[in-house]
Amino acid sequence: YAFNGLQIVWREERNFRVLSLIALLVYAFGFIFHFSLYEFTVLTIAVVLVLSAEILNTAVEDLCNKIEPNEDPIIKKVKDMMSAFVDRHSPVLSGEVCHHGTFWQRAADTATWF
Repeated sequence: YAFNGLQIVWREERNFRVLSLIALLVYAFGFIFHFSLYEFTVLTIAVVLVLSAEILNTAVEDLCNKIEPNEDPIIKKVKDMMSAFVDRHSPVLSGEVCHHGTFWQRAADTATWF
């Protein structure tokens, strides 16, 4: 069931695909800038948190659409709260990785274009 759920969310949710590709890019930067095991661990936790939030948001929105296919103020409120939930978790990915104290220093030390 879990793999089927991932296939569905990958196929149907553009935001999930975008977030997944961003995560892959950040992992690539991690290899380029020689992240430590600790930094990769923090990155993995952030990625799992963000993608899980997107999956939860999709599940709740689909359930809301099944329960009430027409416009409804309560359903709108639930969908807005779930959207806020994802929105509050997405900065974790950039905040924990890109704003990490050693990230910019390591980028400057590693990259020749700085």
